[in-house]
Amino acid sequence: MNTKHLHKQWTSIIEEEFSKNYFRKIMREVKNCNSKDLLCPKRENIFRAFEITNFSDLKIVILGQDPYHGENQANGLAFAVNKNNKIPPSLRNIFKEIKNDLNIDPLTSKDLESWASQGVLLLNSSLSVKLGIANSHSKLGWELFTNKILKEISLMKNKVVFVLWGNFAKKKESLIDTKKHLILKAPHPSPLSAYRGFFGCKHFSKANDFLRKNDLKEIIW
Repeated sequence: MNTKHLHKQWTSIIEEEFSKNYFRKIMREVKNCNSKDLLCPKRENIFRAFEITNFSDLKIVILGQDPYHGENQANGLAFAVNKNNKIPPSLRNIFKEIKNDLNIDPLTSKDLESWASQGVLLLNSSLSVKLGIANSHSKLGWELFTNKILKEISLMKNKVVFVLWGNFAKKKESLIDTKKHLILKAPHPSPLSAYRGFFGCKHFSKANDFLRKNDLKEIIW
C-alpha cells in the first residue's frame, strides 16, 4: 500500500503492520477484488481517512463497520459517500440528529471531508468490501489492523472523543483508556435502530462541549 500521502505519525503506526501475515492476506484479497473491479472503495481510497485527518489534529473518532458496498458509493470515510450518490439512510439520520441537537442544518456535504479535515477520524473497522456484498471482508483481518489504530490513538493522544454507534462499535470500548478520553455511545443511526436512542443522543453538542472544556477548537458540524 502507498503511504506517501499520510502524516508521518500515521505512517509509523501503519507500516509496522504491513509485514505481518494477516495484512498480507488482506492485500491479496484487495488486489484480487481490484483486478476484477469489485473493490469498494477504490484502492487508492482505502487509507483516505488517514490522509485527510492528520494524527496531530485528531480530536474525534467516529467508528463505522465497513464501507458501503454499492458501486462508486464508498469514498474511504466511514458513513460518507461520494458526492454523486444519494445520501444513505444512516447518514440522513446523522444529519437529522445534528439538526435536532444543534438547531442548524449540517454544514458538511455528504462526502464528510470537512469533518475529516477538522480532526474527525471517520474510521471503518474494515477498510474494504467486495462490491455488492456487505461485510464480505470482515473476516480477512481488517479488525486486527483497525484495533491497533484505536489502541495507538488511545495510548498516544489525550482528550479524544470516541463515538461508538451500535453494538458492533460499542465492543471497541475495551481498547480505549476511559480515564483519558470521552466515550459517547448510542444505538446505530440506521433506520432499524435510530429511534431506539440515536435520535436525542446529542453527541454532536456533547463532543463540542468536551472539546471546548479542554481548550480545543470545536467541530463545525
